Amino acid sequence: MYFAEQIKNPENYDLIFATDLINIADLKVLLGNKCPPIILYFHENQLAYPLNKNEKLDYHYGLTDLTNCLGADRVVFNSHTHMNTFLTELPLFLGHLPDFVPTWSIDKIAAKSIVIYPGIENAVLTNKSEKRINETPLIIWNHRWEFDKNPETFFSVLYKLKKEGIPFKLALLGESYKKRPPVFLEAERTLKENIIHSGYIDNHNNYINFLKTGDIVISTANQENFGIAIIEAILAGCRPLLPTRLSYPEIIPSEFHYDCLYDDKKNLENKLKIALKRNKVFKQNVLIDRMSGLCWNTIIKEYDSLFTSLIIGDKIK
Repeated sequence: MYFAEQIKNPENYDLIFATDLINIADLKVLLGNKCPPIILYFHENQLAYPLNKNEKLDYHYGLTDLTNCLGADRVVFNSHTHMNTFLTELPLFLGHLPDFVPTWSIDKIAAKSIVIYPGIENAVLTNKSEKRINETPLIIWNHRWEFDKNPETFFSVLYKLKKEGIPFKLALLGESYKKRPPVFLEAERTLKENIIHSGYIDNHNNYINFLKTGDIVISTANQENFGIAIIEAILAGCRPLLPTRLSYPEIIPSEFHYDCLYDDKKNLENKLKIALKRNKVFKQNVLIDRMSGLCWNTIIKEYDSLFTSLIIGDKIK
């Protein structure tokens, strides 16, 4: 309702670019027959989002995702992994409906679905040779402080390394909320001597500059459809250690899978030890160069092409 009220003259707009949090069907009704083409961008979806142990799936959110896809002119996902997961979960979700099940919607949605990565700011790019070498390697955590990022595994590995006397520093970045997992409070006590920063950095330039001081960035996430924070850290010069699941095998070039991806907790521990010892075989500059195509100056061309195709009337019926 808010956006419908803001768009006073919908006929004067070329298109609407909306996230998956907007109810497309309601918006189109409120704007009437003067509604321009709508692009629906899925940063996440409700069909595959992991639930906390005390939560139950709210099917209304899933239905909103479904009707949003049907109402949009194009459905854009932020990774192939995300799109494939959604299209796989959709038939399972429809199986919960009691009758008049719209199985026809699966092919219709698939036909209008594409993948365009979100762009990364060019200012993040750095050259490894320009980075200050930390006497003690600095590990970066730059994720939301929530359960789906699996902080328990992350801190468990760091506790073991600390117990073994392996030196490291730690920066706990990312946004925290009122109900942050208690494991962070425990970590702030246990790793007090290792932590150089703990908390959200609200100035984006300061945040990027902080990333450029890091050596290693780690994810233990159970939910990640693309990984903007991880890619920012990589382009800023951090060596990534990421699970062999979710979007990570897609966004990390295949020749770096062995060095950057881990299979389980023990594998993470072993590869982190190697990274902390500054494995000189690892070619950070090559990784940065291979992933620089994710920056806006390249990615924007795909958005321009999509926008143009819709503006000139190339809609999928």
